[in-house]
Amino acid sequence: MTVRILAIETSCDETAAAVVEDGRAILSNVVSSQVAVHAPYGGVVPELASRHHLENIVPVIEQAMAGAQATFADLDAVGVTQGPGLVGALLVGVQAAKGIAFVHDKPLIPVHHIAGHIQAPFLAHGEIPLPALALVVSGGHTHLYEVPGEGRYLLLGRTRDDAAGEAFDKVAKLLGLGYPGGPVIDRLARGANDRAHEFTVARIKDGSGDYSFSGLKTAVLYHVRREGIGPVADPASVPDGIRDLVASFQRAVVTALLRRFRAVAETRRPASLLLTGGVAANSLLRAEAKTMADELGLPLFVPPIALSTDNAAMIGAAAFVGWRLGRRAGWDLNADTHLPLA
Repeated sequence: MTVRILAIETSCDETAAAVVEDGRAILSNVVSSQVAVHAPYGGVVPELASRHHLENIVPVIEQAMAGAQATFADLDAVGVTQGPGLVGALLVGVQAAKGIAFVHDKPLIPVHHIAGHIQAPFLAHGEIPLPALALVVSGGHTHLYEVPGEGRYLLLGRTRDDAAGEAFDKVAKLLGLGYPGGPVIDRLARGANDRAHEFTVARIKDGSGDYSFSGLKTAVLYHVRREGIGPVADPASVPDGIRDLVASFQRAVVTALLRRFRAVAETRRPASLLLTGGVAANSLLRAEAKTMADELGLPLFVPPIALSTDNAAMIGAAAFVGWRLGRRAGWDLNADTHLPLA
């Protein structure tokens, strides 16, 4: 039996919809970005995000359905991100999904946003050896999960303060480099001296797999103040000194991410490694993770960039897992900004 799911994702600043078949075949995947809306503020403004989701949700869903050459009658279910995320943004997607599912008498499947990111490598690569160890790195999340079986997730570590992607955005904002910070810093760091400055990242000494990036962000701030470095006058022409600074910062983030990833992998001995989330698009992180995986003798699965950043196809893949496990939501489904993934 073929299962077609309309998936909706509005957890932050992307309005996205996709039609996914059997959790693997992407029939359509539409993303409406709000980067231009939030760029002047150096970060996501929740109220503006909610308003733009309201404006975009219907045309994005219509485009996804048209791209899949499907009608609502062709669907077997509707999946939607329930959380975590911005409450106003989440509500737009949840209400749209509930409306479609109710009117067309389709099952409604709630999806955890991080479960979507974890499913992205499966969506891209097919079957993956389990148990897997997944590092999920994005603007709002830095988590380590063990995936012992389909739809099963064991939290092994998380950031105790800033997520890695959030640290990228804040450093970029501090230096006047633009938003989002991750892609900008990645681009500027290429060819720069990433050993010019020695930034250290806090080590969590309680034996957990947790991360902390607040101290690193603060170290960059103190360096900027001490050296009298102001925001760049022209983001299109960045001095070599600033490029070396952000390259060194990026190197510190990647080193910290993979240090903990490797330590947990050596302890848990998974059958495979997953790297996913928006920050997984970072070129240095992808390259260094591959080197690490090769040294450990483990296969590494990373989704393409289009499936690393927030999108609805990954939500469709996770919704298919929910479908197989019998997960269904009632009409009282509500957004949950702190939804746990268990």
